[in-house]
Amino acid sequence: MPRFRAELIPAMVTPFGADGSLDLDAARALARQLVDQGCDGLLVNGTTGEGPTLTFDEKIVLFHAVKDAVAERGIPVMSGCGGNDTHKSVEEARQMAAHGVDALLVVVPYYNKPTQRGMIEHFRQIAHAAPDVEIVIYNIPSRCVVRMEADTMAALHRECPNIIGVKQSYPDMDALSEIVALMPSDSWLTWCGDDTLTLPMLACGAHGVVSVLAHLAARPMRTMLTAFKRGDVAQARALHLKLLHPGRELFFLPNPTVVKTLLARKGQIPHAAMRPPLVAPDDAEQARIDRLYDRMQACCAAASCG
Repeated sequence: MPRFRAELIPAMVTPFGADGSLDLDAARALARQLVDQGCDGLLVNGTTGEGPTLTFDEKIVLFHAVKDAVAERGIPVMSGCGGNDTHKSVEEARQMAAHGVDALLVVVPYYNKPTQRGMIEHFRQIAHAAPDVEIVIYNIPSRCVVRMEADTMAALHRECPNIIGVKQSYPDMDALSEIVALMPSDSWLTWCGDDTLTLPMLACGAHGVVSVLAHLAARPMRTMLTAFKRGDVAQARALHLKLLHPGRELFFLPNPTVVKTLLARKGQIPHAAMRPPLVAPDDAEQARIDRLYDRMQACCAAASCG
């Protein structure tokens, strides 16, 4: 079985100061809050963490800050990695492995639209460069244009057993079902990558979720996961329906604009600062976020999560 087996994994935002510098104290505090609320794994340096705007040195410093913050709790920390240049991705994976990451989330190469054979070569080289680190494929066609097929995942897993799973950010239950049906259940895990599809994907065999919504609703999400896995589908469905609208609204602006704005309003991070090209909400967008805040508060109160 894979060592990295967390079920509820927030794709952590990266807190910045008002000047755009890393706020490591805020990152440590947020990591502890998320674990206290039921998350059993963390992801740093992902899309929600504005990974493309971080330097490599910043990614390493952020990883260590978060890892140290939750080390006593035994929480595994995964780091986002990769891009559309295989050589650079290999070097990044090798160096991150040397710093002790628990797993790497490696995105399917974007923009240059590789074939399935090109994807295999890309991931093969990364897996061979970091043979002792577990690798999770990040399959997100909406950002990458291309989609990795289940057969490609199977070929990679056979050749590179340290490729142990996929974050499937693709709203197609047939595609998800093909992965679950094809991949060995004793050595492969599939995580939902779209918050509003968590329960449907669990029903099709997913293991857990890599989540943005968990920043704000980790407790009801944990309850939903637990209820489904113990067979209480009615409770899981009720929570899914409560979380559906908030989960959608988090993405009406480019992620992580909405979630950072909400976290700052709740006092979970000091600033909602983002790095360009992301920008702060305008007045109309802020009003919509304020309405979402009120709805989130009501949703969490109804789910008895404070």
